[in-house]
Amino acid sequence: MEDRVKPKTLPGFMELLPNEQILFNKMKEKIEKTYQKYGFLPLDTPIIEDAKVLLAKAGGETEKQIYRFEKGENDLALRFDLTVPLAKYVTQYYDKLSFPFKRYQIGKVYRGEKPQRGRYREFYQCDVDIIGDGKLSIINDAELPAIIYDTFKNLGFDDFTICINNRKILNGLFASLELTEESAEILRIIDKIDKIGKEAVRVELAKEIGNKIDTIIEFISIEGNNEDKIEALKSMNIDNDIFQEGLKEIEQLTKFIKIFGVPENYYNIDLTIARGLDYYTGTVYETFLNQYRNLGSICSGGRYDNLAGFYTDRQMPGVGISIGLSRLFFQLIDNNIITADEQSIADVLVVSMSDEYEKVAEIASKLRENGINTQVNIEDQKLGKKFKYADNLNVKYVIVIGEDEIKNNVVSLKNMDTGEQQTITLEDVLKTVNNRH
Repeated sequence: MEDRVKPKTLPGFMELLPNEQILFNKMKEKIEKTYQKYGFLPLDTPIIEDAKVLLAKAGGETEKQIYRFEKGENDLALRFDLTVPLAKYVTQYYDKLSFPFKRYQIGKVYRGEKPQRGRYREFYQCDVDIIGDGKLSIINDAELPAIIYDTFKNLGFDDFTICINNRKILNGLFASLELTEESAEILRIIDKIDKIGKEAVRVELAKEIGNKIDTIIEFISIEGNNEDKIEALKSMNIDNDIFQEGLKEIEQLTKFIKIFGVPENYYNIDLTIARGLDYYTGTVYETFLNQYRNLGSICSGGRYDNLAGFYTDRQMPGVGISIGLSRLFFQLIDNNIITADEQSIADVLVVSMSDEYEKVAEIASKLRENGINTQVNIEDQKLGKKFKYADNLNVKYVIVIGEDEIKNNVVSLKNMDTGEQQTITLEDVLKTVNNRH
């Protein structure tokens, strides 16, 4: 006998049990339906791309994490996000698209990073982006928090905050203090404020920027509601055009977020947000579950000035958000925030007490024609074992067909929750099961 290969899944790749997959798919479907509700068009780019095209913008750590390989004479790579393929797509099909181009894409991406709990090498991203041709109104930036709000409400969450900031405010502030070259390190320190606290941040900043620390501390100490923060930023009297442009944008942004229907307690100007700012050029978003801030951002994104600069001379500004669904799903399950209780997607199981399987198939087909998810069990098993099978899968109803039922053109319907069993017509079965929906 040949040696058998031990089955195993590679580290960093998610595989779910059926009950977990059911829940995962429902979350993915709710996200997709919300994106569609806002008129975003579906897109599905290839997982494998020409490495030269895919890596045009990559560098540093990103390039080290790319899965790259050769097939014949072709230099290929797996996509590491959905934004770079989008840039390629809008450049390639520019003449066939209408701008602003609003697309969503939900798909797997691949990064060869060290796998950790909840961080994967293969994972689902759920992205929406709005791409402009030459220019893109700031009002588009205000629509995305409405999408975030609707999405997480539809997923069943009530206690979350969409935090917003603007890169121009930060860049203008640093430029006014002649700290542009030190800005990356300052942002890195500010980003630790939730972990180490304001005083520890002050100590680290003092080492980096000395007597200019007071303005930075004043900036990150601004508190109050969104209007209070905007007024406090104005009162700092920062004499820098970029700062003033960012301030104007965030003021307009908060105004239109409200108009788009997001309650004011769900979004908040957070001037300490610094993540991703090496990529974004204006608005930035981070979304947090208020009771589980330790999970980090569950949806992030922002504004970028030139999406396709590596492929075309056209200026194509954009704004987008992304949900890392695989990581989010793991965190929610791992922290018992959600539970995967459904074992089956079938509403009804049809079984036979004889070998009259034609009737089983006929009834199952009739149920499916009426929109009822139906499973059959035609194995040679005792009835009790088939009931046990239905119970294990949490199927609500079992239809039992025997010789008497066939002769009288009825079925025996058992409610697995109550144990009640009744002999009724198939038409009454449809009413009973559909009423449950």
